[in-house]
Amino acid sequence: MQYSQFIAGEFRQGTSAERFTVIDPSTGQPLGDYAHAAPADVQAAIDAAEGALRAWRSTSALERSVLLRRVAALMRERGDAIATQIARELGKPFGEAQKEVVTAAEMFEWAAEEARRIYGRTIPARAGGITQTVALEPIGVVAAFAGWNAPAITPSRKISGALAAGCTIVIKPSEETAGVALHIAKAVQDAGVPDGVVNLVFGEPGAIADQLCASPQVHMVTFTGATAVGKQIGAKAALTMKRATLELGGHAPVVVCDDVDVERVARAAVATKYRNAGQVCTSPTRFLVQAGVFDAFRERFVQAAQTLKVGDPFDAATQMGPLKNPRRLQSIDRLVQDARDRGLTVATGGERIGTEGFFYRPTVLVRPTRDCDAANIEPFGPVALISPFGELDEAIAEANRLPFGLAAYAFTNNLQRAHRLAGEIDSGVVCINEWQASLPETPFGGHKDSGLGSEGGIEGLMEFLRVKCVRQGASA
Repeated sequence: MQYSQFIAGEFRQGTSAERFTVIDPSTGQPLGDYAHAAPADVQAAIDAAEGALRAWRSTSALERSVLLRRVAALMRERGDAIATQIARELGKPFGEAQKEVVTAAEMFEWAAEEARRIYGRTIPARAGGITQTVALEPIGVVAAFAGWNAPAITPSRKISGALAAGCTIVIKPSEETAGVALHIAKAVQDAGVPDGVVNLVFGEPGAIADQLCASPQVHMVTFTGATAVGKQIGAKAALTMKRATLELGGHAPVVVCDDVDVERVARAAVATKYRNAGQVCTSPTRFLVQAGVFDAFRERFVQAAQTLKVGDPFDAATQMGPLKNPRRLQSIDRLVQDARDRGLTVATGGERIGTEGFFYRPTVLVRPTRDCDAANIEPFGPVALISPFGELDEAIAEANRLPFGLAAYAFTNNLQRAHRLAGEIDSGVVCINEWQASLPETPFGGHKDSGLGSEGGIEGLMEFLRVKCVRQGASA
């Protein structure tokens, strides 16, 4: 992979003296390096997006739809190459990486369909000779920020939504998974999307964020990442009255009632929890299990976690790869050590695997106290917490205790309980008896400290549109 920037339809090197090295988390060895974007490079990307905006917003919805479908088709054709890049840069098992590429392509396909369904409306007037219409217009140049944990899905969601709405975009994907984003840029280019409509810059995150958020040429900011950083981005955007869509962190609760098939739920819970080594913002983490089935669930969950195959992402038997970087190893170690210092039970895991790469054992903490760090800080790694509860009130209170509300899960075969859990858990997404928190066609966004606005679905497309009301008389 030749790492670079992508500005005005050209793959070019950044002009900063600073360089960034992309690391293979399975080995700790470098995959390549590239020069950061300097302020002049970022400005060139902004200028390119602004320069392309008039023509792109005037492009028919049908033509935009055709181009987005071409991007999706190219991503599907190049699926193995993109999945290989994901596995190398992120450490996600190759089979999971292939599924991520399919979902990323579906983001473009969904946006292509919805580009043709951006409808306005006519409002009945109070008097004759007056027409009142509502038009939806592209908001303008979009600044986007995407993390490393879903390096194909997250950029694809932001790019496809912006382009479907008629916007142009400058996106800063993660420097740590730059190659995956560049594969998407290449598909955009080869599909025939005009130069300047999509621009990718990589560099010092804070400096790029400051420049994009301050620019009067940028009209909207969309960010996916940590809550603390997202709040800063939102505050910077507000200073120049930019719309901000923020998809931030979570600490997902899972309520397991005593009327479920414990074996089935526990087995599926382990597969979902340790997907992508737990480095997923919607990862189920705080398992709240009703007392009558607590011991059985804990035993089966721990057994399943212990049998997970951790290793080489390109080994077909691997079920969990490495953590992304040494920072994640240190963060997980701190949470586990805090639990041990408090005398909590580490039922399995709690240690690094080997010294090559950034592998960590699937970890389970049993009966965590509310004051332990893991019960309050999103692990964003392979750590699960299992706690008992008595009545449903207790589980709902614990599910809502933290200032996060991105995704939540609940399992019960009682219809009344299911309705209550769906209605009373404060979260942007509540999954009842299933684990899929986000799809291209469904809105995805958090409550409280987990974010503002939505991505995906028609709601996500609306974020890239502004409303104009036009009242017109018969004559002047």
